[in-house]
Parts: sequence; C-alpha cells; structure tokens
Amino acid sequence: MKLLISLLALAAASAGPVRAQAPASADPASAAGTEVAAVLDAFHQAASRADGAAYFALLTPTARFIGTDASERWPLEAFHAFADPYFSQGKGWTYHPRDRVISILPIECRCVASFDELLDNAGYGETRGSGVLIRDGAGWRIDQYVLSFTVPNDVAKDVVAVIAAGKGVETP
Repeated sequence: MKLLISLLALAAASAGPVRAQAPASADPASAAGTEVAAVLDAFHQAASRADGAAYFALLTPTARFIGTDASERWPLEAFHAFADPYFSQGKGWTYHPRDRVISILPIECRCVASFDELLDNAGYGETRGSGVLIRDGAGWRIDQYVLSFTVPNDVAKDVVAVIAAGKGVETP
C-alpha cells in the first residue's frame, strides 16, 4: 500500500504544475450550467466544512457515490453510514475543483446534466470527479458522483502492477 501511495505521489509530481483555474461551465451563459456549477461547488464546500446535512441535501434519494476503491459503490444510505461518523466529529474532506465541464443533455426537459472536473486535494494531489445531476422539484441534485485518481499514461503500467501485486495477481 505504501508503494502504491508513493507511485501515486510520484505520478502527481511528474504531471507538472497545477493550473489554478476557477471552475467553469462548458457554456457559461447557460443558466442551467451555472446552477449545476453552484450545486457542485456547494457539495465540495459542505464536505470541507463537515456539514453533513448540507452535503446530503444536494444528493437525490437514489444517489450513489463511487469512490476510488473498486469496492466503493455506495447507495445513499450506505454512504451516509460511511460519512456521518466523520462529519459528526467535524472531519470533512477538501477538494478544490478546477477545469470543470458541464453538459446539459439535449432532451426536452433539459433536466439532466453530466460533468467532469479536476480536483486538487492535499493528500491525493490531482483527482477527477465526474457524475450526473438531475433537476427535479427540489432543483438540481447529484444523482451520481464518481471520484477517481488520475494516472499519467507513462506510469499507468507501473501503477497497475502495484495494484495487482496488492491483490496477489500477476500482470501480463
């Protein structure tokens, strides 16, 4: 595990300087895109403040959070069970979004949005968030959020080998 973390840190360091860029919508003039961006910003801010009530209010009742580990596919209730103990102790997590792209799907209701964003985190470096929001009677809410590590292509085979070794599997 320490080797994996070291490789991930090396990969993040070799990726070059972090560009400080404000989150943006693919169509800044779009009211829906601006609203979606505000929900995502509020989501990250609530997590950073360990404000569980505000955080979970931004998720649909059928939401799921997909974490970085292959076992982390949490429906809302399971994610509550994971996160609530942290939030209740005032412990949150801070991710700073940048390079965000939002797409409002071209369906008649204009009520589904997808997004991807790069995130900066003190412990994990550069990560990526992606997912889907749905607009319902409560406004825009997150239906799926996926958090993943970014891995530069030139070290991807090494990272895969470390993961495989941790599982006791050989890589081709």
